[in-house]
Amino acid sequence: MRIVVDVMGGDHGPGVVVSGVAQALATLRHIEGVYLVGQREAIEAGLRDIGCRDSRVEIVHASEVLSMEDKPVVGLRKKKDCSILRAVDLVKEGKAEALVSPGNTGGVVAASTIRMRPLEGVDRPGIAVVMPAPENEFVLLDAGANVECRPIHLAQYAIMGSLYSERVLGYQRPRVGILSNGTEDIKGNELTLGAFRLCRKLDLNFIGNVEGHDLFSNRVDVVVCDGFVGNVVLKTCESLAKGVFQWLKRELTATPVRKAGAWLARGAFRSLKTRLDADARGGAPLLGLNGAVTIAHGSARERAICNAVRITTEAVQHELNRHICDAVARAAKALESEPAGSPVP
Repeated sequence: MRIVVDVMGGDHGPGVVVSGVAQALATLRHIEGVYLVGQREAIEAGLRDIGCRDSRVEIVHASEVLSMEDKPVVGLRKKKDCSILRAVDLVKEGKAEALVSPGNTGGVVAASTIRMRPLEGVDRPGIAVVMPAPENEFVLLDAGANVECRPIHLAQYAIMGSLYSERVLGYQRPRVGILSNGTEDIKGNELTLGAFRLCRKLDLNFIGNVEGHDLFSNRVDVVVCDGFVGNVVLKTCESLAKGVFQWLKRELTATPVRKAGAWLARGAFRSLKTRLDADARGGAPLLGLNGAVTIAHGSARERAICNAVRITTEAVQHELNRHICDAVARAAKALESEPAGSPVP
């Protein structure tokens, strides 16, 4: 397979992204080629710095960069030669199967949706974030692509998230729940109630509504919500994890006795840190498009970029998009009798 990497959007410069891609190429021999998209001189300098002469690498020059400060749609209109648009077009034109970008998330979502178009039957793509929990990993979808949704969008997120959990993460019949303010069928707002009504008609292991305290109790494998709620949940969890570690460090180093106890428990702390390591996945897939797209964090360093490339190739190898198209088509038939605009229960 061939992939495209936008090297210009990361916080640490193109050299870090180039180095991460080189690490991926060293281990992923099934990659036939990589397009590095961005300012040619910066990419060439990055390749020279690490001594990379891999024949699979091809540079595609883009003179402009969509920065994190740019408003996505306005920025894309003004910067026609930005690296994100150049990278998306390579997938659109069939020159590559997948795209990885640590750039402006809104820009990646907008450019990919407009140029690559959603898969047949999919209304809107969604960002799927894999979240670690004590006994499992759950997929949170949507984590920020669409802040305003209709029930059918959440139903399609349920389908795509379930397939990602099953095909890529290896869960059998993953449990799917809608994030709401109560587990009872009647709880929620118009959006979640409508999505509940649709999801229970689909071929899913649908367990109904789930609450915030269910997320880390091994009750659910796919958590469905709109992008506004999902992004708040994601950033709250990231901040909480960081805060707890800082808090623990301060408390465990407060006295000599606590320091000794912390030293004895250092193996447990290492294991927990590894479990919570976001760089182990490197990014989040944008599901539902004609092509595999992974959005890496802007602060991603070499290891994170390497793993973002890896999870992107996994989605392609598992033919995830084909399975999504088939499942969405079956869902459309199952929901044919659903009256448009019918009242929620």
